[in-house]
Amino acid sequence: MKFSISFFLFIATSVLFAQTNNYEISFENAVHHEAVVKGTFPDLKTDTVAFRMSRSSPGRYALHEFAKNVYSFKATNSKGKTLEVLRPDPYSWQVTGHDGTIKISYTLFANRGGGTYSQVDETHAHLNIPATFMYAPALSDRKIEVDFKVRKDLKWKVATQLPLASGTTYSAPNLYYFMDSPTEISNHSVREFEVEDNGKKQKIRFVLHHNGTDEELDAYFENVKKTVLAEKEVYGELPEFDYGTYTFLACYIPNASGDGMEHRNSTILTSTRSLANGGMEGNIGTVSHEFFHAWNVERIRPKSLEPFDFEKTNMSGALWFAEGFTSYYTNLILCRAGIISPEKYVDGISGTFNYVWNSPALQYFNPIEMSYQAPFVDAATSVDPVNRENTFISYYSYGSVLGLALDLSLREEKLNLDDFMKLVWKQYGKAEKPYVIENLQQVLAEYAGIDFASTFFNKYIYKSEMPDYSSLLNSVGVTLKQNSEQPYFGAAVSLDGDGHGEIQSNPKMESPAYISVLDKGDVITDINGNGFPDGQQFSAYIEKLKIGDTLKITFERFGVEKHTTLILKANPDYHLFLTEKDGKAPSKKQLHKRNNWLKTEY
Repeated sequence: MKFSISFFLFIATSVLFAQTNNYEISFENAVHHEAVVKGTFPDLKTDTVAFRMSRSSPGRYALHEFAKNVYSFKATNSKGKTLEVLRPDPYSWQVTGHDGTIKISYTLFANRGGGTYSQVDETHAHLNIPATFMYAPALSDRKIEVDFKVRKDLKWKVATQLPLASGTTYSAPNLYYFMDSPTEISNHSVREFEVEDNGKKQKIRFVLHHNGTDEELDAYFENVKKTVLAEKEVYGELPEFDYGTYTFLACYIPNASGDGMEHRNSTILTSTRSLANGGMEGNIGTVSHEFFHAWNVERIRPKSLEPFDFEKTNMSGALWFAEGFTSYYTNLILCRAGIISPEKYVDGISGTFNYVWNSPALQYFNPIEMSYQAPFVDAATSVDPVNRENTFISYYSYGSVLGLALDLSLREEKLNLDDFMKLVWKQYGKAEKPYVIENLQQVLAEYAGIDFASTFFNKYIYKSEMPDYSSLLNSVGVTLKQNSEQPYFGAAVSLDGDGHGEIQSNPKMESPAYISVLDKGDVITDINGNGFPDGQQFSAYIEKLKIGDTLKITFERFGVEKHTTLILKANPDYHLFLTEKDGKAPSKKQLHKRNNWLKTEY
C-alpha cells in the first residue's frame, strides 16, 4: 500500500535534524512463538507519551486489534527508573514522568504467518510491522532504526524493503514507511534480476523461504520474471521503486497461512503449498496479483485510503477498481506470459462469472457499495451469523468481471483496457495523485469518449446491470452458455455423522431450496421415502435428476421433524470456453481480436 505523498518525501531538513526512535527485537523463545521488543524514544518534549498497537494494517480494511498479543509491558527512563503507565483503552499505554527519554519493552506472541499478522517459531520470524511494533503517534515523523537480533544458530538472515543501516540494523524515514515494510527473517534463498526502464536499471528481488530445492526455485523464478515483464507491458514502465529495488517476500512452508499482501516496494506471499506439491502452478497467481498492485493501489491510489489510519478501519468505494481490476489482470497476465494456456484462462473465468452474475446480492449493492463492505469481510471476524450468500459479492470478483467487460467493450471500439490503465497511471499513479471514482470516469471519457464512459459507469458502477457478455465474448471467439438441462437445488448439503444431509449454507434467494423454506442447519433425513442418498455427494445425486422433478423432503430443524416439497429448477450457471471446443471454428477476425487480447499466437 501507499501512504500520503508527504510521508515519503525525503525532506533534507527532516533527515538532518529529526531525532531517531530505535527498536530492537529478539527471538530467544521462538519455539513458543514469542518475540521481545524494546524501544527507545529520546528528546521527548511532553510529560506524557502515548504508545499504541495498531488496530489495522496496510492492505487490509478491517480491524485486527494487534494489542491482544502484547504482554509484559514495561517503561523506564534513561536511567532505568520504572515509569507510571496508564491504560485509557485496550490498545494504548500512556507513559508519564520520564526524564526526556522513554524506554519500553514488551513480549509479543505471534503465530500466524500471512500478510496481516506475524509468526515467530524456529523456522522463521515473519513480521508484519503493525502487528509487531508499538508506536508513538506523536512521534510519527521521526526516523526509525530497528535492529533485528537474528538467530545465528538457525542461520537466519533479514529480508525487507527497509534500507540497511549496518549489520542487522535497518532504517525507515518515518513511521509510515516503517509500518509498510514487512520483514522475513529466516534461512531463505534469494534470486534477482535487473530491469532497464527509461535508461534506468531497477532490481527485482525474489526471497523464498521454503523446504524445496534450488532447482525448483530457479524454475519458479523464471515464471516470476515472465510475470513481472508482462505486467510492465500493461503500463509501459515500472514504478520508480524507493531505493531502486522491489522485493517479493515468499514463504511456502507448512506452518504458513495462505495469503498475499501488497506494499509500496515489496509484497508478502505465503502458502502451505511447496513448489514440488502444487505450488509451482498454484502460487504464481498471487505473485501476479500482488505485483500488479505496485501500480494499481500503491501508486494509483484511492483518495479514500489517504492517509492510511492505523487506529480505525479504512473504507473505500473504489476497491472494485483497486482490487477487482487487479484481479482481472491476475490470470490474464499469466496467460500472456505463457504460464497458463488460453483454454485454461478462459475456463477459469467461469467460477467468478457465476459467483457474480448469479448472486441475489446484485439487488442490494452496486460495486461501490460492495467495496464499502470490506471492513466486515476483509479477514474480519465476528461470531453472529450473516447472510452474505445473498447480500454480498466480493469486490475482487465483481471488479474482475467488470474489468473483463470494459476490456472487451473497449476492443469493440478498437481500444483496450491496457491503454486506459496507462492513462490512469500517467495522470494519477506516476504523479502519485490520489483519485476519486469520478476521476476514473473522466479518464475513461478522455480515452473512449463521454458517451462510452457515461454508459459504463451509469449502468455498471453506479448501478448493478449486467453487460452483454454473450456478444462481447463472442467477438474474441469465446462462447458463453448455460446448461438448460441441468437441475439445480440452491444450497450446499453435506453428510453428517448419521448418514443424513446437513444444509451448510444459506439457500440462495429464489432457489428451489429457498422457496421450499429449507434453511442453513436443517438436516435432511429422507427424500421421496428413500432416506438421504448416503454414499455419494449430494450434488452428484441432484445431477442425475431432471428439471421439474418433485422432491418430498423430510428434515429436522431444532430437533423437530418437518416436511416440505421442492421442485428442481434449471441450473443458472454459465460456462465460458473457447468456441472451437464447441466444434465451431472461430473466424479470422475473432482469432485476431483474441490474439490482441491474450497476446498469444494461434
